Amino acid sequence: MTKITPSIPKGSRDFNAETLYKRQFILNTIQATYELFGFEPIETPTMEKLDILTGKYGEEGDKLLFKVLNSGDYLAKANAEAIDARNSAKATRSISEKGLRYDLTVPFARYVAQHRNDITFPFKRYQMQPVWRADRPQKGRYREFYQCDADVIGTNSLIAEFEFLQIYDHVFRKLGIRGYEIKLNNRKILAGIAEAIGTSEKFTDLTVAIDKLDKVGVEGVQKELANRGFDPTQQDAISQILGITGCNEDRLKAIEALIGDTEIGQQGIAEMRELLELLEAVTVNKDKIGVDITLARGLTYYTGTIFEVKVPESGIGSISGGGRYDDLTSMFGLNDVSGVGISFGLDRIYDVMEILSLWPERLKRRSPTKILVTYMDDAVKSNVIDFMEKLRFNGINAEMYLEKTKLGKQFKYANDKGIPIVVVIGSEEVSKGKFQMKFMESGQQQELEPAYIINALKRL
Repeated sequence: MTKITPSIPKGSRDFNAETLYKRQFILNTIQATYELFGFEPIETPTMEKLDILTGKYGEEGDKLLFKVLNSGDYLAKANAEAIDARNSAKATRSISEKGLRYDLTVPFARYVAQHRNDITFPFKRYQMQPVWRADRPQKGRYREFYQCDADVIGTNSLIAEFEFLQIYDHVFRKLGIRGYEIKLNNRKILAGIAEAIGTSEKFTDLTVAIDKLDKVGVEGVQKELANRGFDPTQQDAISQILGITGCNEDRLKAIEALIGDTEIGQQGIAEMRELLELLEAVTVNKDKIGVDITLARGLTYYTGTIFEVKVPESGIGSISGGGRYDDLTSMFGLNDVSGVGISFGLDRIYDVMEILSLWPERLKRRSPTKILVTYMDDAVKSNVIDFMEKLRFNGINAEMYLEKTKLGKQFKYANDKGIPIVVVIGSEEVSKGKFQMKFMESGQQQELEPAYIINALKRL
């Protein structure tokens, strides 16, 4: 038999118990917050039909879709002409009808359209599942990763956006992440910019180029704009807009002056001001929230408010993002339904907390087992098993060392797993009717009756 070197695909990871407990802490925090704000859970399949996924993420996003080959002899029904001509797009359509989901928003829009008669609108849902992107793996960027989404669909009210800003504040306080920054913009403002400089027909090209600002800088954006057909005057106007600074109101005034009286741009500015006014009435840390005209969010389905969250000191990219979309469900036959949502990136939040050492002390060394019961002698095996049954009946997470061996080896096992308490049951302990209970961290040891041990552990 050929030996296979054990490995996993690039951009994916194995997780040990310690990592999973930390990830679960993040998931539980986000889930509890979503439910606090009235969101309910759904799940959608790992795979979606390719025609559901394609065309929703822009040209860059479509390139990152993982396609799934059709079952059986997929080449038998392949487009031979396309294969011979090396036309990958046509060939792919003939051999692949499904793909792994790229995000949770498009599957959600499909779900809403498909189940519209069973949904009460406005519909508030959360969804926490893995997604896949054929991206180049690097620090903070994986091919398989978890998203934690929440969306409100069926309302135009900016109170929905306002509540998402409250959710951000609540989640990050609970996680202990203090140095976060929330960037806000509105795609209508960007559309107003495109109209003001005479490039409305190139709106998508504009947003894709601006979205690369953090990666390539202003000069890189100018080159990208030139490659997409923007003339030097238009490039200069966009660069001037990207350089706007000041407080939130100063930025809005500056952009308002530059885009003039374009109707869609003015709508975007009005929505931004309304959202900022709503924040004045609550205790959300408003210093963390800033208007950023350079924020574009490359996904093509956004139409209004857009969000992005970063923790600059971590060196990790955005840990959350989202925005309003007015036209997404219309692609699936459900018209005139506006929605807005955000997505927390579990994996990047984990990386931030790891880099900045933000984990609660209880998570740094944790085992689900609260007590290890030793086994050294066949003569007391039935006593050990009986005690184990009583522990578990009382809801105490317990395990028995599975082989009779020296006590020192069993103590080492408990230490290695982070089990806090060991109960020693030997012939002498059985004859006395009292077992030895040892607290591993302090080394303290007590001789106690089994019933007393159980009652004490129930209170811990």
